[in-house]
Amino acid sequence: MILHDVNLRDFPIPEPDEATVSRIEAAAKRCRSWIVTMTTLADSGHPAGSLSSLEMYLLVYGVAKVTPENWGEIDRDFVVVSHGHTSPGAYAALAAWGFVESGDVLAHFRSCGSPFQGHVERDVPGIDWGSGNLGQGLSAGVGYALAQRIRGKDGRVFVLMGDGEQVKGQIAEARRMASKEKLSNLTALIDCNDIQISGRTGEIMPASLRSLWEADGWRVLECDGHDVRQLYASLRDAATDDLPTVLFCRTKMGHGVSFMEDRPDYHGKAATGELYVRAMEELGGDPELLAEARRRRTTPPPQGKRPPLPPVVLDSGEPFCYGAADKTDNRSAFGKALADVGERNYKRDGRTPLVVFDCDLAGSVKVDGFAKKCPDWFIQAGIQEHSTAATAGAASLGGVVPLWADFGVFGICEVYNQQRLNDINGTNLKLVLTHVGLDVGEDGMTHQCIDYVGLLRNTFGWKLVVPADPNQTDKATRYALSERGNVCLAMGRSKLPVLLREDGTPFYGDGYVFRYGKADLLRDGTDGAILCMGHMAWRALAVRELLAAEGFSVKVLVVSCPLALEEEMLRDAAATGLVVTYEDHHVASGLGASVGLGLLHAGLAPRFASFGVHRYGDSGPSGDVFAAMGLAPEQIAEGVRRLAGSRS
Repeated sequence: MILHDVNLRDFPIPEPDEATVSRIEAAAKRCRSWIVTMTTLADSGHPAGSLSSLEMYLLVYGVAKVTPENWGEIDRDFVVVSHGHTSPGAYAALAAWGFVESGDVLAHFRSCGSPFQGHVERDVPGIDWGSGNLGQGLSAGVGYALAQRIRGKDGRVFVLMGDGEQVKGQIAEARRMASKEKLSNLTALIDCNDIQISGRTGEIMPASLRSLWEADGWRVLECDGHDVRQLYASLRDAATDDLPTVLFCRTKMGHGVSFMEDRPDYHGKAATGELYVRAMEELGGDPELLAEARRRRTTPPPQGKRPPLPPVVLDSGEPFCYGAADKTDNRSAFGKALADVGERNYKRDGRTPLVVFDCDLAGSVKVDGFAKKCPDWFIQAGIQEHSTAATAGAASLGGVVPLWADFGVFGICEVYNQQRLNDINGTNLKLVLTHVGLDVGEDGMTHQCIDYVGLLRNTFGWKLVVPADPNQTDKATRYALSERGNVCLAMGRSKLPVLLREDGTPFYGDGYVFRYGKADLLRDGTDGAILCMGHMAWRALAVRELLAAEGFSVKVLVVSCPLALEEEMLRDAAATGLVVTYEDHHVASGLGASVGLGLLHAGLAPRFASFGVHRYGDSGPSGDVFAAMGLAPEQIAEGVRRLAGSRS
């Protein structure tokens, strides 16, 4: 730690004195030698952009209320890096302020197993968001800033960005959200060096950046991004404003190394050989630093340190119970349960805020009841799905429980990358997808979300629940809000019957407790097994009745968690000799794919078939669309008959 006795945190002085400026400028030269060395040793990385952003990093980590001691807590300031490829600059600044050890960074930058990855990740203390592709960071910053405001805290959020990413649409979405929500605790800094990979930023995609930020309601400041005094003054000015503020920091690509300065070549190219020695001489560094780092690289890398998810304290309440006479849909049951949980916790001391995001569909996705009961916890984001997905995810790391409800094609298909980044960042988002499958009917093929299971299967942390009726939906909603980690609930649009036991009582009524991964035996049988999910359950019962009339007995198993199958359930189904899956999802990537793979892994070989969506659907009443797809109960019964007749 080379800045151990420099105190700029929370702007304790109007301006830094000469001694402080000299200390930071000297630290900047040392950090630049670290940047050049780590990228040379790795023979990859982005040295020039890291050099141009360095003073931004040093000043932000200097003034922010985040320290090597409190970085894992939630009552502090947050720093989000959007142009994550400038990770060498971030790591060097963090080492200068004592968050990490410089020798570890130099030796293990971009080495396998090291937390010091090529793009910043949350495994490094002081890094609050794994940035992923460009254009994500401001959305995450909005999420953190919203969480601080809703929790009644005074923490600030700093977002560091590049100028090349400014033309991405998601940034415009995030700008508008920050302005609408009056997030005066949010400061963005843009490294304006006018260079990106392919050349001059102003030539590659011209844009009047200042005008865009001003048009969206931000206060715009400009400063020399390499001048310590100007940067400090601008950051301090931004902290006193009642608007979100952006700093246009005029910098030079490759600043401090003559042959890198103002040249696109070194955007993503390391200095090698004599050029490395020349760079170190210009920076006043010792070229032997490279050999020392190379020797250390042969040792095991340090372990990453990721902060735990913030604690959650919610009263999830008691489930409502729907009977045979109740005619409703799963989304209405979800909305009723959500509003109940919200009301139980709204502004109660000691409770975690439950924040609901909506993209102009509150009535359709049934979060309007929550909005009426908990208005200060309801965020209307407009038709801005890309930014909302990232904002909601990041908000969970700032200490609230966020829920975003949207149509399936918008909440997962359109924003798959953002949900993947939520998975990578280990967020605690509750995603509710309505209008999934062919059940959307008349909206047609573009709005029939038939790939959500497959998309979430591609992640490693998301949990998926596809409830079968209103009672299970209520219980799954309360489970999701209390469960740690990313949980998705998926449901159709139409009203559907309450599932009953053979004695006429609600199957998912009193006494039922939702357990993730637990399949439910809706009806028993000996001649085959139908595995279904979601609103296909009542149709599966209809198939069973058609087959029973012919003396053919089949089990009906509701698999509400298609990404977490019980081997015991698979063995029970396979023991009948015939297993079929029944879903209104892409047949190659949904429940059938999960079950088929599960049977294979378990060494089970029953007669097996998947009934699902095999083409984009038609536009019409959902029953007609199911029949056109060959998924009406009568058609499935005939398919099961054929399979049964073909068994040897």
